[in-house]
Amino acid sequence: MIYLICGEKMERVQKVIANRGYTSRRNAEKLIEEGKVKVNGNIVKLGDKINENDKIEIEGKEICINDNKVYYLLNKPRGVISSVKDDKGRKTVVDLINANERIYSIGRLDYDTTGLIILTNDGNLSNHLTHPKNKVVKTYLAKCKGVINKEQINKLKNGIYIDNRKVDIIDFKVKRIDNQKNITFISISIIEGRNHIVKRIFESIGLLVDKLTRTNYDFLTIGNLKSGEYRRLSIKEVKKLYRN
Repeated sequence: MIYLICGEKMERVQKVIANRGYTSRRNAEKLIEEGKVKVNGNIVKLGDKINENDKIEIEGKEICINDNKVYYLLNKPRGVISSVKDDKGRKTVVDLINANERIYSIGRLDYDTTGLIILTNDGNLSNHLTHPKNKVVKTYLAKCKGVINKEQINKLKNGIYIDNRKVDIIDFKVKRIDNQKNITFISISIIEGRNHIVKRIFESIGLLVDKLTRTNYDFLTIGNLKSGEYRRLSIKEVKKLYRN
């Protein structure tokens, strides 16, 4: 079902939902596929286009336009889910932030991965930062079981292929080697967004990731934030993210 209104700009349903700050575009697509989204009283399908001012209902609740955009940087602890809610009742990143607005994370970190994650209700920023064409760099610090050798370093330099596709490794540095404990700390910067991609990179060269922390997202860093702490992004920082 595609709604056509002469002279008015039409957008895909998932984009309008994200713009209203309800959830990310990706999750909106999932809700549409599950038949939980109605526009002007009619169930919509993925690919349908609507007007920005159309009435949207998700699971029977009307989703209103929200002009109050908020942006948070969280140092995600281990054992926290990167979603709005969890069917198993586990703590989520949203639970850690005292916000009046409905917010969600931009991208995800694994359950056992810690570090920098951005939460917002700005669907445009979420789409901008996660779109592959913008090549946003994320940096991780990995604690790996095993001592890295020259052959493994050369593999990282020459390029890693996961599922027959080359991984965009921007940079990596061996930060520290502990021969006695048989561990290596490696910093790696990538523009990939595939699931478990950092762990899979190191697994492909024979190293098992024991702990993983995202330290940088584009120009943003964790700074002095302790695990579970968060801060608001400044207007200047948000504008800089949009300029990426």
